[in-house]
Amino acid sequence: LVILENLQDPANLGATARTAEALGIDGAVLGGCCDIYNPKAQRASMGSLLRLPVYISDDLTRTAAELKANGFELLATTPDSSACSLTEIRLGEKVACVIGNEGNGLTQRMLALCDRAVTIPMKGRAESLNASAAAAIVMWELMR
Repeated sequence: LVILENLQDPANLGATARTAEALGIDGAVLGGCCDIYNPKAQRASMGSLLRLPVYISDDLTRTAAELKANGFELLATTPDSSACSLTEIRLGEKVACVIGNEGNGLTQRMLALCDRAVTIPMKGRAESLNASAAAAIVMWELMR
């Protein structure tokens, strides 16, 4: 699964859904995100938001806790260099990657709930990636 917390850019939401569908991700859980029916989100998703199972949560930390209780490992994505490198972790079968807000990342409540924090190793000078680009890399690694 991919869990999206507080994504505000409809293009990021749509692109993430499109990538999730393309890679075979089972579904998306959204909390505090922009409207999935926003024309920009729909255009970026190329219909994926209508085909990918999407659950919109009114309390994302509660929903994430329920996923954990049902055996999902929650991976918090962060640009923090102290986090585990995405390329060096072993993943189980029931994994949900958690992607945060474009400007603020994940909330502290969500970070505390996640089983571990992962980061995408970057060699360039950029501090972080666009939310949909980061989601694409993490989801690809989950499905590899």
